[in-house]
Amino acid sequence: MTQFDVVVIGAGAAGLFAAMRAGQRGRRVLLLDHAEEVGKKILISGGGRCNFTNTGCVPERFLSRNRHFARSALSRFTQHDFIALVRKHRIAFHEKTLGQLFCDGSARQVVAMLLAECDAAGVDLRLRHRVTDITRGDRFRIETDRGAFTSGSLVLATGGLSIPKMGATGLAHDVAHRFGLPLVDPRPGLVPLTFAGEALDLMRPLAGLALPVIARCGKAAFPEAMLFTHRGLSGPSVLQVSSYWREREAVTLDLLPGQDATALLLAAKRARPKAESRTILAELLPQRLAQAFAALHLPPRVIGETGDAELRRLGALLKAWRLEPSGTEGYAKAEVTLGGVDTAGLSSQTMAAKDVPGLFVIGEAVDVTGWLGGYNFQWAWSSGWAAGEAA
Repeated sequence: MTQFDVVVIGAGAAGLFAAMRAGQRGRRVLLLDHAEEVGKKILISGGGRCNFTNTGCVPERFLSRNRHFARSALSRFTQHDFIALVRKHRIAFHEKTLGQLFCDGSARQVVAMLLAECDAAGVDLRLRHRVTDITRGDRFRIETDRGAFTSGSLVLATGGLSIPKMGATGLAHDVAHRFGLPLVDPRPGLVPLTFAGEALDLMRPLAGLALPVIARCGKAAFPEAMLFTHRGLSGPSVLQVSSYWREREAVTLDLLPGQDATALLLAAKRARPKAESRTILAELLPQRLAQAFAALHLPPRVIGETGDAELRRLGALLKAWRLEPSGTEGYAKAEVTLGGVDTAGLSSQTMAAKDVPGLFVIGEAVDVTGWLGGYNFQWAWSSGWAAGEAA
């Protein structure tokens, strides 16, 4: 049996960062993962270029039962700190949109950077080690299919349930529950929405069509692209509102952001009364979508013969298309897991379990979920740093 000061389970973004920081403090650190490769989610993120943080990381852009919990960790290791680390390793990057930062080259550069930092800090990385049991006496005992290890501190960094084909498991939730930490029911986040009935009949022929919209759910609103799919809706704006959506709630879509749809339709009627209604609509929307809306909401005649009341109703619909999703595409397509270990059981400064000395939970396993666009990686870095400072 080998003894360590700190064992980190999970060699993803949060686990690599926690192990790195603990090692930099002179702690003897073991980093375990059941996979054959580290940082799998890092490697696939951003189309293989890793959207590694966002310049606009503020606590208000993270969801949690305790909306203030993330503030401490995010302020102690900020997006600017991570950017400085990227610059130190001479990784070229660019801002794509809305503060999202991507590598110019490959996400493998970020993984290589983290591995280099862990190596310099003396971290003992062991892959293909499946954890079979964890107990705690005077020290934590971690049983794996390739031997047992003990440590004074244990950091759970195994993520959530999203993208199971990448090896996601509920290990962190299971271990936390075993040690008495409360859980917030997990559910898929940043996930495509599915529809049924007439709504799906409209959407399915439009699969592959994208357009800029403002998607709303409750008080949350996101002005980004939306994509029609064979099962419903996706695209950045829809993924964003999916984290706020709950069953039997509606989402609302503004299909003409920044434009007065009613005024445009009425002006076209006055200026071009002999134009087909669907022709006018196709000047405002992508043609396939315009044809679908015209077939459902406009009579088959020239716009000059269409009543103002009908055009006003269509204008209102274009600015606030109300839809009730039937569900989501689940963890298989979700980018993150909402919920997880309840922040009420953790220290916001160190990520340590309040009632289990030496136990830490970080990253996606915690009930903190960021917006799309680099926010969840920043939470991984920030929460990993906080735990690494204290473990």
